[in-house]
Amino acid sequence: MSETSSHKNAKSKAAGKSGRKEVPISKNKRLDAATKKRATEIERSGNLKSLEKAALRLKESGKKQKIPQVPQKDISKAVQAMKNKSVRGTVKNMSGTKRRFV
Repeated sequence: MSETSSHKNAKSKAAGKSGRKEVPISKNKRLDAATKKRATEIERSGNLKSLEKAALRLKESGKKQKIPQVPQKDISKAVQAMKNKSVRGTVKNMSGTKRRFV
């Protein structure tokens, strides 16, 4: 399935100038974006299962800062997914104006 333009834009913004997009991690998995200290996963579906998979990818990244980025209406689901998988990090909405620490 191809990526939407909003997903591509969010990945580019999360990677910034010094980061990379589609960073490989263990078991043929990939993070959406990563910098030296930060791992970012963009998840737009709002499905709890896919949010938990994203949380596991963040956990496996080994980065200090783990940030799932979701639409604002799905922030509480993302927080629950992070708690279910015992991942500490910051859940952000797509624009970055709202944050919830887990």
